[in-house]
Amino acid sequence: QVQLVESGGGLVQAGGSLRLSCAASGPTFNRYGMGWFRQAPGKEREFVAAISWYSGSTPLYADSVKGRFTISRDNAKNTVYLQMNSLKPEDTAVYYCAVDTGYPRGSRYSRDNYGYWGQGTQVTVSS
Repeated sequence: QVQLVESGGGLVQAGGSLRLSCAASGPTFNRYGMGWFRQAPGKEREFVAAISWYSGSTPLYADSVKGRFTISRDNAKNTVYLQMNSLKPEDTAVYYCAVDTGYPRGSRYSRDNYGYWGQGTQVTVSS
């Protein structure tokens, strides 16, 4: 069983930055890819970024966040991060981290590929 706890959300002005963290419990964290998703009010949960379990892999990003967000992980700390720069009001959402339990099957862009989820952390960007 894997448990995920997100932190680092908050209120920030447009153009500002936040760094989200996701701490994972469980001995096999470094064997799984990880992803970040977000859900705005009235909208479906959408893919933001994903990172493989092995070093040297190329992270994946949604087009809407490319060049602004960076996903990384520290396997020694069982933690995955999402550095968010140049934030926009449309980035306002609850952000969730998740464990990619479906790889190599399915799509890393799809929430259906992720078997464990955190409780989410709110990010609000004011204009």
